[in-house]
Amino acid sequence: MAETQHREHVDEDYAFLRSLGIAVARQGIPWPFVDKGGAYDFSGLDPFIVAMNRHQILPIWDLCHYGYPDGLDPFSADFHDQFAAYARAAAEYVTPRIRGPHFFTPINEITFFAFMGGEWGWTAPFGRTDEQRRKLRLALCRADIAAVKAIREVDPEARMVHIDPLILVVAPKDRPDLADEADHETFEDTFFAWDVIAGRRHPELGGSPEVLDIVGVNCYSFGQMEYRENGPHASLEPNDERIRPLGDLLTYAWERYRRPMIVGETSGLREGRPDWLCDIVEESLAAVLKGIDLHGVCLFPAVDMPDWHTGEWLHNGLCDLVEENGSLTRVPFQPYIDELRRWQKRLNRVTELDEDPFSDPVDLDDIKAAAERMQMTSDKNWC
Repeated sequence: MAETQHREHVDEDYAFLRSLGIAVARQGIPWPFVDKGGAYDFSGLDPFIVAMNRHQILPIWDLCHYGYPDGLDPFSADFHDQFAAYARAAAEYVTPRIRGPHFFTPINEITFFAFMGGEWGWTAPFGRTDEQRRKLRLALCRADIAAVKAIREVDPEARMVHIDPLILVVAPKDRPDLADEADHETFEDTFFAWDVIAGRRHPELGGSPEVLDIVGVNCYSFGQMEYRENGPHASLEPNDERIRPLGDLLTYAWERYRRPMIVGETSGLREGRPDWLCDIVEESLAAVLKGIDLHGVCLFPAVDMPDWHTGEWLHNGLCDLVEENGSLTRVPFQPYIDELRRWQKRLNRVTELDEDPFSDPVDLDDIKAAAERMQMTSDKNWC
């Protein structure tokens, strides 16, 4: 929020979404900044709530997008209770202030969080072993399930969007002996957190299909990788014959859980943004045509973001950011906007929100009809 000046530009940012016909946005609540040792100060959310209400944007509240308050230990016996207490307090604060229905992502990308914090040492708790990764992953799953139940004590109708990357890992061409390890990561590790939340593994933690609820899959070009024994894997180059269609990956998740799905994050880079959007929509329509219950695609981010490692602007948003006299001016990337407009028209979607956008909700039958009309097929040329 600080690096992109989202707090200072929040009204402008949501007005921009409204002008694009976008009525739903993922919005983070920074747990470390609102939790004062069990006492909570959510007043920092007020400008965001005011802007969302003014522009009629429905939030999906992201309660833990990596990171936790100082003094907490994710491996402690009471970590899940403390997270559940925070989640309950967050739900009590936002649900009366925002028009429903209410959506939450308790812990974002548990699988990736566990790699970053448990094995790669990128973020707290800065673990460096596979054992620490697995231990952190299970602790986060337990906390997530506890949070879902706490939120639903506040709003029994609250919906959950559980988000993790949907990936493919393949063996190096010169190391076919690593095929089993690569497959394990693709078909087991990728789904472990969702499995626990759905009650398929560790049922003693209280997971169930209703707790899992909506499956949010994050899909990026770098999500198809060549296995590395140590550290992050290497992204496959475009046109690598080992790339698989996005539709195949969506099918893996759909057949495993049979729960409503969204693409929870996706974006291209720089000049590739419009082509990436086209590919994602075509793959999504092909998935709908196959009977996958796919409800939407979330473009991430709305405005630009800095590279985690270099700090340079990635140019992956609907807007680029240009510094002018200490302020970050939002500059829409017009080719990306034009491609969005093209698909809105093809899918019979609104291009700008009216006075009451929720009075006429999206009819998925329109999308299914469009998929039937266009007869999209899944292909490998999507990254």
